Amino acid sequence: MTQKLILDYVYDHEAQRPNQVFLTQPIGGGQVRDYTWAQTVDEARRMAAHLQSLELEPGARIAILSKNCAHFFIAELAIWMAGGTTVAIFPTETADTIGYVLEHSGASLLFVGKLDTWEAQRPGVPTGLPCIALPLAPKTDCPRWDDIIARTPPLPGRPQRAGDDLAMIIYTSGSTGRPKGVMHNFERITRVAEEINRDIHARIGPVPENRVLSYLPLAHVFERAWVEAAALVDGNTHVYFAESLDTFLQDLQRARPTTFISVPRLWLKFQQGVFAKMPPKKLERLLSIPILGKIVGRKVLKGLGLDHVLLAGSGSAPIPADLIQWYRRLGLNLVEGYAMTEDFAYSHNSTAEANAPGYVGVPMPGVEVRISDEGEILIKSPGQMVGYYRAPELTAEAFTEDGFFRTGDRGERLPNGLLKITGRVKELFKTAKGKYVAPAPIENLLNAHPMVELSMVSGVGQPAAFALVVPAESLRPKLDDPAVRREVEQAMEQLLQDVNAKLADYEQLRMIVIVREPWSIENGTLTPTMKIRRNRIEEAVKDRIEPWFDAPKRVIWA
Repeated sequence: MTQKLILDYVYDHEAQRPNQVFLTQPIGGGQVRDYTWAQTVDEARRMAAHLQSLELEPGARIAILSKNCAHFFIAELAIWMAGGTTVAIFPTETADTIGYVLEHSGASLLFVGKLDTWEAQRPGVPTGLPCIALPLAPKTDCPRWDDIIARTPPLPGRPQRAGDDLAMIIYTSGSTGRPKGVMHNFERITRVAEEINRDIHARIGPVPENRVLSYLPLAHVFERAWVEAAALVDGNTHVYFAESLDTFLQDLQRARPTTFISVPRLWLKFQQGVFAKMPPKKLERLLSIPILGKIVGRKVLKGLGLDHVLLAGSGSAPIPADLIQWYRRLGLNLVEGYAMTEDFAYSHNSTAEANAPGYVGVPMPGVEVRISDEGEILIKSPGQMVGYYRAPELTAEAFTEDGFFRTGDRGERLPNGLLKITGRVKELFKTAKGKYVAPAPIENLLNAHPMVELSMVSGVGQPAAFALVVPAESLRPKLDDPAVRREVEQAMEQLLQDVNAKLADYEQLRMIVIVREPWSIENGTLTPTMKIRRNRIEEAVKDRIEPWFDAPKRVIWA
């Protein structure tokens, strides 16, 4: 018997639950539009028929450049039904990177969707590349989705794809260079989506529907696997979308998610938002009162729109253990997971039995893991990539002889299988003392401080390691006030002392440098998945490092 693939599940939902709402899209002014399974698949079938009429080559790469929206899902279904392969591009990418991905993938067509900076991005689209504008797209010259589906009859039947057909090419966020195209086929993404659903439902129990808010970029593997692919297979997941950053809290409160997965930076922002309304010490005092503590915790979660959450997770980067503990005090059992683009976000997750702050969980069913002699985490996953697109030599380098993927992450394992990430193999650097320093654990200690938004530890070839620190968002407008600056300096001096007390001699920081301009996706210092671009930041400050080391102070303003 042929195993069911993701499109088979979609056709079954279309037939068995046609009137059930699947997608809820904000359309401005507090209004939303719901799409049932029948409406979702009907639009996908019409667009698929149109794509087939263009007579593109089998497996043609068709790109989507869009923020998260209902029509990202629908366009991807249309591409698959028509026999194509999806190439999604981060909606914040520069024109240069958009041009590179479109050219490298050999894209035959581009769907232009919901975007904030289309005018700046448009020059990256090769002249003559056909495009189609999704319903929430900015003004373009492209033919419009609604016009095409209005005149195109739906593709009938159950258009099939083979298990080894390429479903998607996901381009990595390029923290160290040009993005790489990671190839995933239908068989592996389906198996992963099935396992993810088993995992989610085991945790949240029998609920009328699993509600999720889709806001982490769909161009990234995590959202693609744990939200989109899982929802397409499950059938009983209701996906809500966020309209904008300004409406995020309202969008979250509308969705009342039962599953909510985020990144450390957002979990930290939520906490800072709570502290802005209630001082940490007062909240701590209230939480420690037996019955009142539970009521207060629930009220705080309700204010965040997280009071219905049954599964809360964090991934993409290490999260401070103190932050996990803080959410648990509120009554939200926040757990950490770990995965990569190359294993379709299917690797490790914390469980009720196996979890500890600072650890990213245990292998998920079917995942094998070992630590190399060099300390590198090696993984074999059911979601393993087919390979890197148009890069057979890179693919060969990425795997051991017995088929384990070289993650590039360093780690340690406990006897019960719990995994701790201790840094990146390539991020290790040597100071002039000749010893290797792993920046990630030190950054975690710094990032746990309420005055710190982000930090980066560096020091290649220097007398010692040092840290660049971006102050918390709430602090930044006040930094021209001399009294506030003195307070920040004193706090950073104490932080430096506290952190150094926990480090070996060769790891200790010479100084903390306070960076006034925040790191962001827009200025190129963060990747679209909010990881710091170390090489860019180091390049920007390289001429100032020597004077910093010569300065008598231990806390320096950049």
